[in-house]
Amino acid sequence: MSTDTPEASADNAPSRAELAARVEELEEELADVSAEVGDDNKKMSIISTKGTLDMAYPPLILASTAAAFGYEVTVFHTFWGLDILHEERSKDLKLSSVGNPNMPVPNVVGAIPGMDRMTTKMMEKKIEDNETASIEELIETSLDMGVEFQACQMTIELMGYDEEKFYDGVTTGVGAATAIQDMAEADIQLLV
Repeated sequence: MSTDTPEASADNAPSRAELAARVEELEEELADVSAEVGDDNKKMSIISTKGTLDMAYPPLILASTAAAFGYEVTVFHTFWGLDILHEERSKDLKLSSVGNPNMPVPNVVGAIPGMDRMTTKMMEKKIEDNETASIEELIETSLDMGVEFQACQMTIELMGYDEEKFYDGVTTGVGAATAIQDMAEADIQLLV
């Protein structure tokens, strides 16, 4: 049981100036800790250049997985890789049956008109049957996890992409110099 009176407790209380000084001191300590933690964060930089169904998954899976492990991730999309970031085109990515030695179709047969459509449908069914996340789901998940998707400005202009048609959250206006700087600062650099 305390014998302190309200007056005695008030006399021992710190002044406003002392509280303000202590708050400032704690904020500085927190900033120092945040800066140290920031220095320990690993960075991954991925360059995505292909816009086919089979080449859309690797950068998205790697980016979302690295983000889940605490990496700061940037994915720079250039040339056909921009199709992955385009809301409409990303839902209609194709799988080529020609030139892919792992396809169960010989190149001669793969060259027949309509075979790309058929192999694409086969892969889409396999993705659906396996309950694999869609391109759209992987992009949204990655964005929610803090992955930065960058669209190459030169390619946007060269290919006539409408920037408004990219998923919300995609960074546009990014050039090669920015991508190179990001790669130079990254612990892991990948070209997909």
